[in-house]
Amino acid sequence: MVLKKEKLNNIIQRELSSILQTEVRNSSIGFCTITGVETTNDLSISKVYVSFLNKNTKKSMEALEKSKGYIRSLLAKRLTIRKCPELHFVLDTSLEYGNKIESIIHELNKDEKH
Repeated sequence: MVLKKEKLNNIIQRELSSILQTEVRNSSIGFCTITGVETTNDLSISKVYVSFLNKNTKKSMEALEKSKGYIRSLLAKRLTIRKCPELHFVLDTSLEYGNKIESIIHELNKDEKH
């Protein structure tokens, strides 16, 4: 079951990336990257982690939420499973967090050298 779920997560991530690049015409979303997908054990809900290149992430998340039904219907056509999971978009802040930690370490190293 774990292998099936992981495989499904990867397929959903790949397909959603493709859908957002080619099918969704909402300019408010901007450049969106799917950083990960976690599907529940019963395959009913998929948490989709997203990050945006633009700074107005709130506006982009709202636009993504408005397009959720359309995106899910496109995804359902591409998946071979009986029921397409419900999509929950979550803003992925791990990249920002990693950059913050890296800058703190860089500052500490700079202070030690002086």
